[in-house]
Amino acid sequence: MMGNPFNIPTGSDQLRNPLAIGTILVGTIAIGYAIAQAGLIVAAIVITVPLLFFAFYKLIQDPSKGYTIALILNFIIMGLTRYLPIKLGYVMDILLISIYIALFFHYFNKKLDLTPVNNDLTYLSAIWFIYILAEFFNPEAISKTAWFASMRGIGFYMVLAVPLVQLLYNDPKHLDKFLKIWGILSILASVKAWMQLNIGPDPWEQKWLDEVGAVTHILWGNLRAFSFYTDAGQFGAAQGQIGLVATIMVFYEKRFKQRIFWLLCMIAGYYGMSSSGTRGAIFVPFAGLALYVIIRKNVRVIVVGLILLTFVYSFFRYTTIGNSSYQIFRMRSAFTPEDDASFQVRLKNQAIFEEYLKTRPFGGGIGHAGGHALAYTGNTFLSSVATDSWFVLIWAEAGILGLYLHLFILGYIVGKGLYICMFRIRDPDLQIKIAALHCGIFGILGASYGNAVLGQFPTGLVVYTSMAYVFMGPYLDKMILSRKNLIVTADPEIIV
Repeated sequence: MMGNPFNIPTGSDQLRNPLAIGTILVGTIAIGYAIAQAGLIVAAIVITVPLLFFAFYKLIQDPSKGYTIALILNFIIMGLTRYLPIKLGYVMDILLISIYIALFFHYFNKKLDLTPVNNDLTYLSAIWFIYILAEFFNPEAISKTAWFASMRGIGFYMVLAVPLVQLLYNDPKHLDKFLKIWGILSILASVKAWMQLNIGPDPWEQKWLDEVGAVTHILWGNLRAFSFYTDAGQFGAAQGQIGLVATIMVFYEKRFKQRIFWLLCMIAGYYGMSSSGTRGAIFVPFAGLALYVIIRKNVRVIVVGLILLTFVYSFFRYTTIGNSSYQIFRMRSAFTPEDDASFQVRLKNQAIFEEYLKTRPFGGGIGHAGGHALAYTGNTFLSSVATDSWFVLIWAEAGILGLYLHLFILGYIVGKGLYICMFRIRDPDLQIKIAALHCGIFGILGASYGNAVLGQFPTGLVVYTSMAYVFMGPYLDKMILSRKNLIVTADPEIIV
């Protein structure tokens, strides 16, 4: 016989139990005493530990939400360090590893489909990470801490992110979510840059400028906008990438609201790129659009693209129009490197590295080159010479063998991605999205010669996520066409 539904016991009924009340009372007194003795640290632990357990429980239920959080955090994590007196870089490591642990528990009693990760991108990222791991034993290295701090951006995030995207973010709706998150946060980043230039940096940003940032971010009395990113160089390249992707998307998007969204992203991207005063960022859209002309295999697109690229190059290279604007003047100098003193210094530094690395095929050790190494290695030879370029950084730290391996992997990714974009994707909407992502990757690689942008937040995770989607292109294409076929065959007007 069924019981009275109004007599079902609830959680509040437990409070009638004297033992439960006593336990809560004793626990409250104990926590209050601990907080009174140890201060806010215990209070923070008492508050955060239950929240972390609850968050991990939710993560186990849906691990893909963890990667959504990672993508959002990726854009703001370094900017937060200006406001919070703690190191947040390792938060991303903990989050990505936690997603793997949650993935294990989520599929503990279920079979996990590993088909999406069975591709050459996964293997190449693993090979590169193994080489970086081997650099731990480089006899030239004097600091293991420097290796641990730097290897994360060079190889660790790639080997973590690529499989996660392929396992958890492997649906067309996830691709759209990634693009939307990227676009929205990029628009906000440019809004923040506008505020820095027109209202002024906030007190925390000003403190950062006064302590370390002014040397590179205030030139001839002009502020280089950095938004909530690590620096202006990173901000400029990242905005150039979203500007490029949005340019491609806005011309092919058929939905009005989505076209407006991508138009805003394009405007915000190019505004942010120019406001950063980062000369190398101009090569992101320049190189990316050049690759897009090849991908389209369309005579009209090729002609229009070549005309546009020629016009942009001629504008910066052979005219002085807009020189009254500091941002345009600084970007124009990227097209005349022979007249740029800093470019000549870079060439001299590369000559110094060439001489030093002749007898060091494995480099001087991960984390040991450039100014970022000063915190770990002191004023050593490698740390006293600026690397500037991402590829020079790899050369100096991982040696000529590491540079060749890195260039081979990146070259393979570009070549295979080009083949996928041109011949392996049939759905027209997906083809445009994958092509835009691939052009963005190529643009960042082009800009990485001038600045070490690839291994930093947010560009690194965006590029690795883009790579995963490019190599998943055929997989997503089959999924989309299969769903469209099911819709068509289920239409009663089609069935005869």
